[in-house]
Amino acid sequence: MPGFEDMDVDTIWMDGEFVDWENAQVHVLTHALHYGSGVFEGVRAYDTDNGPAIFRWEEHLERLYESAKPYDLDIEYTPAELTEATTELLRREDLASCYIRPIAYYGYHELGVSPGDSPTDVTIAAWPWGAYLGEEALENGVEVMVSSWRKHASSQVPTNAKTTGLYVNSMLAGEEARRNGFTEAIVLNKEGNVAEGPGENLFLVRDGEIFTPGLSESILGGITRDTVITLAREHGYTVNDDVSISRGELHTADELFFTGSAAEVTPIRQVDNVEIGSGTRGPVTEELQSAFFDLVEAGEREEWFHYIEQ
Repeated sequence: MPGFEDMDVDTIWMDGEFVDWENAQVHVLTHALHYGSGVFEGVRAYDTDNGPAIFRWEEHLERLYESAKPYDLDIEYTPAELTEATTELLRREDLASCYIRPIAYYGYHELGVSPGDSPTDVTIAAWPWGAYLGEEALENGVEVMVSSWRKHASSQVPTNAKTTGLYVNSMLAGEEARRNGFTEAIVLNKEGNVAEGPGENLFLVRDGEIFTPGLSESILGGITRDTVITLAREHGYTVNDDVSISRGELHTADELFFTGSAAEVTPIRQVDNVEIGSGTRGPVTEELQSAFFDLVEAGEREEWFHYIEQ
């Protein structure tokens, strides 16, 4: 994965102003740096047949504001203002296809665990980003392991909020997998059932039906997850989207795949060195992956695209 120094980007939006990339800085005593007290989104824009467009922007914005609620983060900017800031940022950077990162967090003021009167700062960045798990992974699939780290439960922290600090759990699981020679991890919840990947939702295919853990399994309700469920049903598949999946079911699945804004639709070919199905991208995964990429390339479903006027 290339570093930012290899990318042709030079501007970030911070609290109402466009600033030089190199000057987009925060104080070392920023509350969120010490306590993970921020919420964020990961969004993709695609260069569609109808022009550059942000995919499911409204849903991502809605989740950003919803994520802020349990932390009392007061985002002073309206959705319309954040939309205008984002579209202008993409125009300034001349980005037709990219990854977008809005983040709201408690800023610099005081450093008790309580944020007190710390301000809510908001930043939006965008940069070119290819396939999250690698271009080869989209066709050949990835090898994953079940992590020894468990996913936090909703009784501990809100799992329906996309919170910065909670991703230390994801980092631990993902790095454990990579140290052991795998591309990515699968994380179980506290009951020992399948939750998700470190940054992806998980789908299982068995006997022509599709299964994915429900929201009560300590997962984040992914927007790409919702997209794929919609596409699968439109293609005639039965989708069971509120199930519990045991660890053992992973090994006996016909197919497995990840979904996510970064990962898009990525097949899983092995779990814990056990081959899944034929050990390649399965036919259901391929059909849904093709449907997804056809959708974002064509940009024909207007309600899911926010177009960038050049």
